[in-house]
Amino acid sequence: MTQTSYDAADTYDVAVIGGGAAGLNAAIILGQARRSVVVFDNGAPRNAAADHMNGFLSRDRMNPAELLAIGRDEVRKYGGEFHDGTVVAVEWDEDSRGNGFAITLAGGARISVRKVLVATGLTDRLPDELSAFGERWGRDVLHCPYCHGYDVRDQPLGVIAKSVEFAMHQAPMIRQWSDDVVLFLHRIEDLSAEDREKLAALNISIVEGEVAAPVLEDDRLVGVQLADGRTVARSAIFVGGAVTMDPNDSILRSFGAATAATMMGEFVTVDMMGATSVSGIFAAGNVVDPSAQVIMAAAAGAKAGAGINMALTADDLEAALALRGSISA
Repeated sequence: MTQTSYDAADTYDVAVIGGGAAGLNAAIILGQARRSVVVFDNGAPRNAAADHMNGFLSRDRMNPAELLAIGRDEVRKYGGEFHDGTVVAVEWDEDSRGNGFAITLAGGARISVRKVLVATGLTDRLPDELSAFGERWGRDVLHCPYCHGYDVRDQPLGVIAKSVEFAMHQAPMIRQWSDDVVLFLHRIEDLSAEDREKLAALNISIVEGEVAAPVLEDDRLVGVQLADGRTVARSAIFVGGAVTMDPNDSILRSFGAATAATMMGEFVTVDMMGATSVSGIFAAGNVVDPSAQVIMAAAAGAKAGAGINMALTADDLEAALALRGSISA
């Protein structure tokens, strides 16, 4: 990625922080609206471990990195700029009379922007006792059935969850892709007789006991070892119900953006056009929606881009009216 040098005089309409599908699609919309845009990206997308995407119209099975490369070229076509430096602070810009933001980069460079889009995604974290499974992340240790289910169809599959709620959410869903599904209870101790009956009705087996580690052969998963030494043969494991999804939302939280509790944790809330509760700050993608696949994140970015342009247009109109009034006076 080409890095650009900035000085205190640099001003843009919009800073997009995060160059994944959401951020890039927003930048394209804004570029086409003839807004000046700078995109900051650390080059570490959530789906970096995956070798292809599923469920993206016209881009099905495309490598995620290829999609981002195409997106960057499209952003540049409309005048967007990129910077791979780290954003260390976003603050109200006192010189803009509360209508803009100052962004400080590692190294001390600062730029001024009128609006900010945060599209920094989230970080998936497995519990410490399952950390060994993280080494297989995106290969045969998976989190999203819509992202990976078709790729492991008709194989012996397993589900590991951290609660009954997550177990009963994901195990029946995984059953859609295979008739050989095992739910590892791991540390779940309160699975009811009613829930067991539901799983039995779907021919989902239940394995009691704590999970210890993945079993590998020739760099592929072949089973799950339990703490008591037993091994259960499996070729892929879904752990979406075991991970903690931590939104990378420190920028949003620093401004006191409103949040709401979800099944996946507490996330900053946005309206239908991506606006947060903080004037001038928008958000899109996994940073506010943990369930968004790539195509959903891209769509959210497009809506946020349109929302930001509408906000800028309203500001432009207000400024024009004020100027007209001062000239008339």
